[in-house]
Amino acid sequence: MSQFLAPNLDRRGRLLRGGIGVALLIGAALSFGASTWLGVLLAVAGAFALFEAGRGWCAARACGIKTRL
Repeated sequence: MSQFLAPNLDRRGRLLRGGIGVALLIGAALSFGASTWLGVLLAVAGAFALFEAGRGWCAARACGIKTRL
């Protein structure tokens, strides 16, 4: 399992995922009034993106999917 979570992102990829995570969390905060489920979904996605950024790990790359970043 530790090899599965091995860092596979460079600085640019980490910054991009961090920005996406922050944007998703802002979207979650703004959407809770309209739809609780949408807010929860965006918050979970944002938290996961921040986890990827902090860990330097991309789930898609770990599964063998080629990404540009």
